[in-house]
Amino acid sequence: QVQLVESGGGLVQAGGSLRLSCTASRSISSLNVMAWYRQAPGKQREMVATMTSSGSTNYPDFVRGRFTISRDNAKNTVYLEMNSLKPEDTAVYYCHAQIKRSIVVRDYWGQGTQVTVST
Repeated sequence: QVQLVESGGGLVQAGGSLRLSCTASRSISSLNVMAWYRQAPGKQREMVATMTSSGSTNYPDFVRGRFTISRDNAKNTVYLEMNSLKPEDTAVYYCHAQIKRSIVVRDYWGQGTQVTVST
């Protein structure tokens, strides 16, 4: 079982920056994948950044070069640094963790944090 708590959301002007934090209730080095997703009103939830336990990262094209996922194992925390924010980045951002043990895969989600980018 993993509890995830996000923080750092808020209101920012277009072109600005925000850093989101996600603190896990257990060692994040034991989690196979940690990721950030977002969901805007009326849209499906979409992935914006992933990081595997080995440190490999992946971003979709629409945030690559602007968003950066990182982690601090000592703090059991994963971060999402967001720069050059656009109004279309407005959404609820969710932290996600996945644990894989043999054929068993478990997914965990945080409660979400609102990011609003104004024009």
